[in-house]
Order: sequence, then C-alpha cells, then structure tokens
Amino acid sequence: MPKVKLYNVAGQETGEIELNDSVFGVDYNEAVIHQAVVRQMANERLGTHATKTRGLVRGGGKKPWKQKGTGRARVGSIRSPLWVGGGTVFGPTPRSHAKAMPKKARQLAVKSALSEKLRANELVVIDTIHFDAPKTKEVVKMLSAFNAAGKALIVDGGDAAENTVLSARNIPGVKAYVPSGINIYDIVNYDKLFLTQEAVKKIEEVLA
Repeated sequence: MPKVKLYNVAGQETGEIELNDSVFGVDYNEAVIHQAVVRQMANERLGTHATKTRGLVRGGGKKPWKQKGTGRARVGSIRSPLWVGGGTVFGPTPRSHAKAMPKKARQLAVKSALSEKLRANELVVIDTIHFDAPKTKEVVKMLSAFNAAGKALIVDGGDAAENTVLSARNIPGVKAYVPSGINIYDIVNYDKLFLTQEAVKKIEEVLA
C-alpha cells in the first residue's frame, strides 16, 4: 500500500498515512478517463436547443401569388426555408445528450485519476480541516502554506465540512465539497487535490 505524508492546515508534516492500493495504486487508463469525462460533460447538457420548421413559424398561411401567369417562381408560403423569416430545415430539436457508462468503468476512471494525482505529487492529505466559522482567509492561508498557486480542489469529510465549503466558494479557481461530490471531471481539471483523512476513508469505503 502506498504511504504518503500527512500534513496539517499550516503545511507542517504530522505523520504518515497508508492509502488503499486498490484505489490509489491503479494503473493510468487514459481511455476510460476520457470516456468518463465526456459522459459527465454530456450529461450536464440541458438539450433544450430548438428551431422552428416552416410549419411552426407564425404566418404564411396564404399563397403569396397565383401559381401561373406572373412570371415569378411558384411559391406556396412566405415561410418557406428559402425565404427570409422562413422556417429552418434540419435544425436542432430538444433531446437528451446523456451517455451511458457501466458503474465499474466510472469507478475505475475515478480510481485511475486519483492514482495519477498521487504519482504526480498533486495529492495532499491533511489530517483535519476545522474552521469554527466560514473564513475565506483561512483557506487562502492553507493554500499558501502548500504553494498551491493554481486551481485547487478540497474534499473535506469532517464534521465542519460545511464551513470549509463556504470558506472556499469565493476564491477563484478553488472548489470544495464533501466526499460524495467527488467526480472525474474535477479530479482531472484541478491542479492540486487536497483530501482530509476522513475524506480518504469515505472514498476508500466506496471505491475499494
């Protein structure tokens, strides 16, 4: 089982923690990660896009001019797709963009991404994060202690996780939530991943 250093919010080393090899020691699987990311992004699409066909555009009920004798092209409606203000041909219609993916494959993608974060030294395990009240400057101070200049994702499984989430939400490029919210897109998208001990336990309970 891989061992990693354990830190406090001040960036000081407080010990070591063993991580479950079946969660944090998985080989990198780019294909599964890509499939999972595409699935998540597709499932977030609303699919409410729509255009009007010639039958849906208001007006155009009367034939503009008689069929023969005018020298002009025959026209049945001013809402023809050939006319300005007419209907659209083969436009988008409301539909679901949802993609299916087996549960085990989705879990494999998350485990593979977590393992890669560990190998790239982009995973930090913190013993506990406990803010008495939502304080943005406390999260800023914590990130500064680890020189986390880029985008950071914080997953807190402790009792005061709500304060952590509220403290981080006003910081650009920083996101925080409880372990149940962890997803493949955020793991891949954020540069640094911070997990509390409790978060590690809960993630391993689900994925191991």
